[in-house]
Amino acid sequence: MSRNPEVLWAQRSDKVYLTVALPDAKDISVKCEPQGLFSFSALGAQGERFEFSLELYGKIMTEYRKNVGLRNIIFSIQKEERSWWTRLLKSEEKPAPYIKVDWNKWCDEDEEVNSETASDDESAFVNQDSESSDDDGLLYLPDLEKARNK
Repeated sequence: MSRNPEVLWAQRSDKVYLTVALPDAKDISVKCEPQGLFSFSALGAQGERFEFSLELYGKIMTEYRKNVGLRNIIFSIQKEERSWWTRLLKSEEKPAPYIKVDWNKWCDEDEEVNSETASDDESAFVNQDSESSDDDGLLYLPDLEKARNK
């Protein structure tokens, strides 16, 4: 029997971020389908199977970027069309309890123009299949500003 890992989500007009909280994940398998189906499965540290499938609100590109960290896996999924989704999932029902908003990455639609440089996820995905440091690829704006001022 499989379990659902905690999934955090955030969006920009051009992409969706999914952060799967699964320490020491192994045998990660992901499938992105253009109509918006995102499927994930992996083995946890104790050999338990974790999996979920999401029918996303809109269409997506099949290519994605991933950053595997010590405690989580971060996915950056390109939307087919630049737009703000009103919710993550196509269904209007309340999402499963393991799906939550990622307030660390969240950006409101009217704030996106001001945060274009800060929301650029290149620093979070320097090498998409490598292990990351303790911050697991999260963007911390104060650290980003310090790096720019050097």
